[in-house]
Amino acid sequence: MINIVINRNAAREIIGFSASGHANTAPHGKDIVCAAVAALTQTAVLGLERYLGREFSLDIAEGNLVMELSAAPDDLTGAVLETMLLGLVEIAKISPNGVHIVEHRR
Repeated sequence: MINIVINRNAAREIIGFSASGHANTAPHGKDIVCAAVAALTQTAVLGLERYLGREFSLDIAEGNLVMELSAAPDDLTGAVLETMLLGLVEIAKISPNGVHIVEHRR
């Protein structure tokens, strides 16, 4: 199962997230659930970095991605991260045994 943790600040803005594990809904390399989660999370990171120029810490390893913003999010940062979450929630709806999402407030 892919475990996704969304970290929010007291204002309920997304300040970071992690995604770890594998969906195991198909053989390695053919799992569209894993591919979809990876596409959404990595595209959000690329958008923050290359389009918005935001700074963050990033830890990427096989089957794991952890991102934490270096500064408080603004509206554009929030739009990218909330849109990522919308997509992840939809994937979790169609693959509840493959994706689990939890949100924490810090």
